[in-house]
Amino acid sequence: MLEYLSIWYYLFSGCTIVHMRGDNVSSAGNQQGTRRRSLLANYAADTSETTRRPPSHAECRAYLLGALHDGTYNRFHRTFRISQKGRAWLRRVQHILRKLGYKSWIYREGKMRSVYALETTAAFLDLRFNPLSLSSTKERMAYVRGYFDAEGGIPHSKKAPFYIQLCQKNYAELTKVRAILEKMSIRCGVIHNPSSTVDPQYWRFFVRTQSHGAFIRKISSWHPRKQQLLCRRMMI
Repeated sequence: MLEYLSIWYYLFSGCTIVHMRGDNVSSAGNQQGTRRRSLLANYAADTSETTRRPPSHAECRAYLLGALHDGTYNRFHRTFRISQKGRAWLRRVQHILRKLGYKSWIYREGKMRSVYALETTAAFLDLRFNPLSLSSTKERMAYVRGYFDAEGGIPHSKKAPFYIQLCQKNYAELTKVRAILEKMSIRCGVIHNPSSTVDPQYWRFFVRTQSHGAFIRKISSWHPRKQQLLCRRMMI
């Protein structure tokens, strides 16, 4: 039971700084961290709507359906595949799949590249899934969270002006994500094409500045790097 709870804590603890080796997960309480890190963790626990309780299986499925928009389907092997630079986020996705009862495997794409792929045969995944069919607000929030972790962007540098953007080549899918956010009173800019010359099929929209706080509290992230960047932003 303790192992089960610690894994959920690792996956969904918002700003908490934790480390993992294989399947052994340790909580932030056992880590040597700075006072700033502790403040970040406490702040997230008090304010983030995504860290108050372990997510339900329905929320986890919704998250993975959102994350799948960075994926492809192999008809021959009947597997879904998600690629990412680095393995940290893919390991989290793998843990979520495992807790839902599905197997997956992670491998490197080529010996000289830092791109990795996760493959799974999870039967509930569907590239044509309509997020507007989700029955609860929590599930829709989880879907957008997965979508943001796969297709969203925020600045890496503390000196850069802060922004939250969501991008996709599927215009219709992006309009649904924007509609979900607007319904939760998270105001968004218009969907636009940054450069028709560079890529006429690439679309994006920004979360409006006045809704950054609402996005971080309601949507947040389960992506290791994005979690920390969003938490750091909340402390500014």
